[in-house]
Formats: sequence, C-alpha cells, structure tokens
Amino acid sequence: MTGFEHIGLLYRDQDEYAAQCVAFLRPALEAEEPALVAVPGGNGELVRAGLGPDAGRVTFRDMSVAGRNPGRIIPSVLLAFLHAHEGRRVHIIGEPIWNGRGEIEYPACVQHEALINEVFAKADAAILCPYDTVGLGAEAIRDAHRTHPVMQDRNGVRTSTAYAAPLETAAAFDPPLPAPPPHAAVFRFTGLRALPALRAFASAQGDTAGLDRRRLAEMLIAVNELATNTGEHGDGHGTLTLWADHGTLVCQLDDGGRLDPLAGRVPPPDHATHGRGLLVVNEFADLVRIHRHERGTSIRIHFDLPGKRAASAS
Repeated sequence: MTGFEHIGLLYRDQDEYAAQCVAFLRPALEAEEPALVAVPGGNGELVRAGLGPDAGRVTFRDMSVAGRNPGRIIPSVLLAFLHAHEGRRVHIIGEPIWNGRGEIEYPACVQHEALINEVFAKADAAILCPYDTVGLGAEAIRDAHRTHPVMQDRNGVRTSTAYAAPLETAAAFDPPLPAPPPHAAVFRFTGLRALPALRAFASAQGDTAGLDRRRLAEMLIAVNELATNTGEHGDGHGTLTLWADHGTLVCQLDDGGRLDPLAGRVPPPDHATHGRGLLVVNEFADLVRIHRHERGTSIRIHFDLPGKRAASAS
C-alpha cells in the first residue's frame, strides 16, 4: 500500500497492545521499509519483546521525553524520521496520549493528532496511534475517533464516522487560557529595541524561580524568539507575563498578531530566512499552548523547574 494512513488503535491490555503493534510493524520489516516506535516508557519494551531479534531493525524513541511537549512531535519526531528516509514509505507507531498526561497538556495533544492529517496528507507514511481504553477516559477515546480517519481494535479495522476536517478539529481545541495569577510579573514592550530589557526581565524572573543555567538560557532563547516575532510580524506591541506554578515557570506572550495553525509544526525550506522561531520554542519548552482570539494571539510556554523534572524522570 502507498499513500497516507493514520490509524487509531484501541487496546485493552498489554498483551493486546504488543500483539497489535507487532502486527503493524511486521509488513514494514518484511518489505525492508523504515519503522519507528515512539511510545512512552515501558510500552516500548513491550514492542521490543514482541518483535524479538527484529527489534534491532526498528528505531525506538521514548515519547515521554521526545514528545513531552506535544508541539514538538510533528517536526522533531515524525517529520524528522520521514525526511531521514526520503523516497521510502515509513511506518510509525506514535503514542502521544497516555494515562498520566496532564489535563493542561490534553488540548495540545488532540491538536497534534488532528494536524498530523494536514501535515502528512501527501506523505507515503502509515502512522498507528495506540489508545488505552482502560486507562484513558471516554473523552479521549471519543476524540481519537475525531482525529483518525481509520480506527482499529481487536475486531478489525473500520472507517471512523466521527472523523472531522483537521484544521477545524484543531481549532475546536483552542480554548481560552486561564488568566495569569495576580502575583505574576508583567513586562510590556514595543518593538525590537526593547528586547535587551525584556531578556533582562525574563532572566531575573527565571533565576528567582530556580531554573538551572541551561534551562534559563533555553527559556531566554524561547522568549526572545516570541518577542522578536511580535516586533517583526505583529503590531510591535506585546506583553510578557511570567510566574511560577506547581514546579513550573510559565511565560506568556500576548500580542495582536495572527499565527498560522501549522506554525511551529512544519520547518520552512532550507533557504527561508524566517519561520523557525516557534520551532525553536517547541524544541525547548516542556509545553506550548497557543490561543488565537479576536484581539490577537496568546502563547504560553512552560519550563519545568529542577524539582519537577527530577520527579518526572524518577
């Protein structure tokens, strides 16, 4: 088969998970086509065990790390694998939604699943996305039917009658962001000349919150990219708001600009001189939430503080 396939796999237990994933990969291995398994934690070990010696012919990535920020998955995981195997059909198992994903992350995960259909529409790729029907709530299963043209379970494969246009579905998961807390630090700026003062402000806030040196540098790059975009492509006026919340430093930039739904998901051509700012932001941040509204755009980026990152890794 050629062309694009995006399949939502509904599974009940570990045995079913492993059997269905291995069955998906076998034809790729028989055809000597590239295969990627990007799933969280121990789920990758289930697939490895099911494949046996053939596991060495498959690329594995831990989605809880590579896809910690759902906005990073399309450019840095899926498209990166596709482009690395230019001219060949690729087979990918990608599990972006699992039991343990936070409620705040969920809308970004569903947007990711919807936008796969837009980004890969002309690609020669088969992507299987597992959903745990026991560990996940009914809402996640319903949304899987909205974002996958084809659904699969132990009874076979069928067309999803709930599947909807990708950009419309992504827009439906763009709720207003909760208001920043009253104690948040605020910096209003105009134009590119304000960038040094903006970076100094953000650096002081990040240092006070407890970001280590590397993450502080990455946060400053991300904030600078967002503010530069405001100065170059928006009306030049923006507001940067920062606060710490449950082990996370949150940075929100509000301006009057408009963002394409695929901004930050698809790398521009190599010769392009613009269009990589939000890609950089997605690469560094632990979570990116974007809300488009009638007055412009709000972009909220999250950086886990050392204590939270250590707890997540343990």
